[in-house]
Amino acid sequence: MVLDNFRRAVFTPLILAVGFIGYPHSQASAFETSALQAAVVDMQTGATLLQKDADTAMFPASMTKMMTAYMLFERIKTGGLSLEDTFPVSEKAWRKGGSKMFVKVGDRVKVEDLIRGIVVQSGNDATIVVAEGIAGSESAFADLMTEKAHELGMSGTTFRNASGWPDPEHVTTARDLATLAVATIRNFPDLYKYYSEKSFTYNNIKQGNRNPLLYKGVGADGLKTGHTEASGYGLTGSAARNGRRLVVVVNGLMSVKARSSESERIIDWAYRSWGNYKLFSRGEKVIDANVWLGVKETAPVLIQNDLLISMPRKARKKMKVSVKMQDPIPAPVVAGAKIATLVVAAPDFETIEIPLVAGITVKRLGPVGRLNEAVRHLVWGNKN
Repeated sequence: MVLDNFRRAVFTPLILAVGFIGYPHSQASAFETSALQAAVVDMQTGATLLQKDADTAMFPASMTKMMTAYMLFERIKTGGLSLEDTFPVSEKAWRKGGSKMFVKVGDRVKVEDLIRGIVVQSGNDATIVVAEGIAGSESAFADLMTEKAHELGMSGTTFRNASGWPDPEHVTTARDLATLAVATIRNFPDLYKYYSEKSFTYNNIKQGNRNPLLYKGVGADGLKTGHTEASGYGLTGSAARNGRRLVVVVNGLMSVKARSSESERIIDWAYRSWGNYKLFSRGEKVIDANVWLGVKETAPVLIQNDLLISMPRKARKKMKVSVKMQDPIPAPVVAGAKIATLVVAAPDFETIEIPLVAGITVKRLGPVGRLNEAVRHLVWGNKN
């Protein structure tokens, strides 16, 4: 059965498909970018809109600090820490090079200040204070970070430190960083706000947020930049426009300027070229199925969850929605059992297949009823 863009039914019996491709693994569009690795994810649908070597191992540099912050956020949310708690500053933290929050050895620093020191100032020293405060040592904390990454589905990630300091075994992927960004935004909406702060002053030293997207008026409110000689310039960002949120990851760029312009260009392209389209609501009837030898002649076929898809706008005009199922379906039919498959297809778009279920239970006719139905079929043919 084919449903046009407005879901008007034109019935065409088809055999039930056995394959199932679970949405949201939609096909990412071709888009040229100078980033060595890139990924764009729509948070609402989970669809990948752009990917370039998104599963290739890379060095995350200071984008690592998103996981350090995540570990803090998780403990704050569960009550293990509060924003007013303090951690002591060790000599190791104080001496750490690179970008700094400028904590002083022997001081105790509030957790809230450490959050800002990490996500706004990108302080390597702040990450060590947090690591030692939570796990006793930075190496032990890195093990916890890796464990959490794998728990979140970041299978290509291994952390060796809390800051992103260069280490040949400290690796991730663009897709994994997008997964971390989505988890941060979704799981900690009240704490995510720190990523949007444009400056923070600690020990009378004011530093600006290095995320260039925050200053461009593109709807961005996070997350984190990174740079080492080995990684190049990278950024994990997120922007929200008209209730739709995208996450972008780029890495391996050649300069600060390239990181800024390329991340902005990709976000604009993603919003301009892709749209979200709601096809069905949870529990909505898609079609009625004919039932053979049942106490009822038809059964409603339902979709179990909302179906919202991300699709290139130009592909939307040629989208085809169809249903694959056996016709008629033999009784008995059990409510909630899969009896059909919804197929969404369009040019240059990976086909989406969603299981459909019976909306009611239809019992099989008794012996007399089945006999009568068989006679009727022989005399009149199948009217279902």
